[in-house]
This record gives sequence, C-alpha cells and structure tokens, in this order.
Amino acid sequence: MPPIKFPISRPSLSNPGVLLATWFGSGYLPKAPGTWGSLAALPFAWGIVQFGGYWALGIASVIVFVIGLWASKVYMDMTGAHDPGAIVIDEVAGQWIVLLAAPLDPTAYALGFILFRLFDVTKPWPISWADHKIGGAMGVMVDDVLAGLAGLGVYYLISIYAAPYLPSLGG
Repeated sequence: MPPIKFPISRPSLSNPGVLLATWFGSGYLPKAPGTWGSLAALPFAWGIVQFGGYWALGIASVIVFVIGLWASKVYMDMTGAHDPGAIVIDEVAGQWIVLLAAPLDPTAYALGFILFRLFDVTKPWPISWADHKIGGAMGVMVDDVLAGLAGLGVYYLISIYAAPYLPSLGG
C-alpha cells in the first residue's frame, strides 16, 4: 500500500512551480504576501520596459498569466489549499497591467503600486465577484487581472487630468 501523502504547508522553492507561484519566494515573506509580491514585480516591470518597451510588458503580463495558471495549480495541489496567500504570481500579472500606463519614474511606479493594491485589497465589483465565483487556478489569477485593469483605468484617468500638476505622471 502506498504511503498516504499529506498536503505540504510550505513547499520547497526547488520546485519550479512553487518558485514561480511565490514569485521567487516573495510570497513566503512574513505579513502581507500580496504586498511583497506586488513590490517584487516592480523591478521586473521596470527592466522589461527599459529593454523591451511597453509592448514587451504587455506580452510579459499575458505570459505570466498563463504561467500563473500552471504554477498556481502546482502550488494548490501540493498544499491542498485554495488560493493560499503565498501564491503571488497573480499579483505580478495584475501589477504589470497597471504599470502599462506608468512612465519609468519612481513616483509613477509608486502610484501604480498603490492603485493596484487598493483594488486588490478592497475588491470592488466585479473583482469581488470573480474572487468568489471563479475557482481553481483561474480564480487565483482572474481577480488580480481585474484589479490590474481597474488600476490601469484609474491610473490613465489620473495621468490625463492630473498631469499638469504631477509632471512625472505625464507621458
């Protein structure tokens, strides 16, 4: 008879799915893993835009979404948990979406970070609907993509109407 496998509470980062689901371990940092995951996404976004432009960041967001579907499933299968906090690749995808409107400027990235976290934490409709109604790996990823799209829209409006007052946001 094969041994009974119990769920692993904190799978090893040596597993590629776990490494990516936790965005290189940032999801294992103490307190507010989603915030850590969003912060860890920022330098990657900056580098992608610096070397490949905004189209590259858009494509990277789609790629991270698809990889996130796989990595989230791997992590959830290993832990037996639904949408555990340590999975933060969804925050990466959502954060990068907001940054599609942000120029390469620390203030602009800080605003993009704040907007994404605001929508990700408060989960207004339809983000809350997706969070409650869509299950599995798709559910893990979709609510953060919606939070990213909401943040992108608000960022865009701020950049239009506040650009004269906040020069670093123009562009």
